[in-house]
Amino acid sequence: MSTWLVYALLTVLSWGVYGVILHAARSKMPMGPETAHAGLKAFLFVCIAYAIIGIVAALVLKMRGSNMSFTGDTGSGIPLSLVAGIAGALGALTLVLALGAAASPIIKGGGGFGVAAAAAVMPIVFAGAPVINTITAMVVHPPEGGWSKLPLPFILGCIMAACGAFLVAKFAPSNTGNAAHAPAAGANAKPH
Repeated sequence: MSTWLVYALLTVLSWGVYGVILHAARSKMPMGPETAHAGLKAFLFVCIAYAIIGIVAALVLKMRGSNMSFTGDTGSGIPLSLVAGIAGALGALTLVLALGAAASPIIKGGGGFGVAAAAAVMPIVFAGAPVINTITAMVVHPPEGGWSKLPLPFILGCIMAACGAFLVAKFAPSNTGNAAHAPAAGANAKPH
């Protein structure tokens, strides 16, 4: 198996469990008056984990023999890397906010999915992100022959990814036919 494919599959595995674990962590934070802050408290520790992985990445660079120089002709990689980091961190933050809102039956716009919030949110994220990634890549590197020459299977794939995300999120067994997904029945509804 190719090295790149192994790493890609490890990414699928780690990101595949990320939302479920993050939502579980959010639900284990102090509740009651602190419920509204639970997602951001979990996100704080996600940020700490990113910092730890950053230190590990620096150690791996050193072990591989890098001289740790960041100057030269490729200096524009630093600001672009920071922009990429901001995009990734912002995505993690909005994911935390989406999980919290999807779980809540009492906040305005809440989904009422309770413990199944990750099953509602993550399919949308993981089916939508590749479509946005592909479109962004095509803006940066336009397709040969222009946008009008996009192959029909590609366009159908994008449409199928969006429809698939909707179907998985809407009809996941954890999201259908249970009380956790029932809309709040008034002011006496309690958060899960």
